[in-house]
Amino acid sequence: MTGNITFTMVKPGSVAEGHAAAILAKITEGGFKIKALKMCKLNKEHAEAFYAVHKERPFFNSLVASMSSGCVVAAILEKENAVEAYRNYIGATNPSDATEGTIRKIFGRSIEANAVHGSDSDENAQIEADFFFNKFERF
Repeated sequence: MTGNITFTMVKPGSVAEGHAAAILAKITEGGFKIKALKMCKLNKEHAEAFYAVHKERPFFNSLVASMSSGCVVAAILEKENAVEAYRNYIGATNPSDATEGTIRKIFGRSIEANAVHGSDSDENAQIEADFFFNKFERF
């Protein structure tokens, strides 16, 4: 069964480059409704907890360092079949492989600095949304 929410984060590099508003505009242009939104800064412990699924991977430490290097914009998005729709909309993890017009193709700089995070399953969308937002912060 597919869900109607997904989770995204505008990554620190994109926020620092001033692209957060343009990325959010592109998200809404794609038919996604923003159901929760906040700007915050992950410390090392928060980044490690959020990306714990990748703990044994060789890129984990650089991912944590990157994600705790500055502010992020976190959001819960709503759309039918949200996870798959958003993954298609943002493009491939490596911006050079992403389809023209996708968020990662437009705003991504590298595999690690690929502009946005997007949930990879309905289960993870819920876990990630719960990591950042309580029930009173959702609309």
